[in-house]
Amino acid sequence: MSMGKEFREFALKGNVMDLAVGVIIGAAFGKIVDSLVKDLIMPIVGRVVGGLDFSNWFIMLGSPPAGYNGAMTYEALTKAGVPLFAYGNFITIAINFFILALVIFMMVKQVNRLKREAPPAPAAPAPTPEDIVLLREIRDALKS
Repeated sequence: MSMGKEFREFALKGNVMDLAVGVIIGAAFGKIVDSLVKDLIMPIVGRVVGGLDFSNWFIMLGSPPAGYNGAMTYEALTKAGVPLFAYGNFITIAINFFILALVIFMMVKQVNRLKREAPPAPAAPAPTPEDIVLLREIRDALKS
């Protein structure tokens, strides 16, 4: 079997297409959760812990360039090329992962619950074979 034909068979299998769709939807879902964490949850968490923005929690591992007059924020220092130990960004991403895992767990739990609740359709009784019907008729005729 040629490599091209073998690859075509692999790529056109249903599981590969399902995986591709799952990866694309997962990436889009990840962006939604990232926005949820960054734009909605982290400002509330930052407010609760004293109005701090986790993204600005960092340690400078080098000094800013000579003559740097910009803001001392994560974004500005990163653009200036200053090496940063950005543990606040890591905290944000860890919370993002936790929320994403929680949402996926809840979705899987609901899908499993729905699968358990759906009772299987009762199987229709198989029709009685014609020879059995005839034998029953003969038996009933002999009894009477």
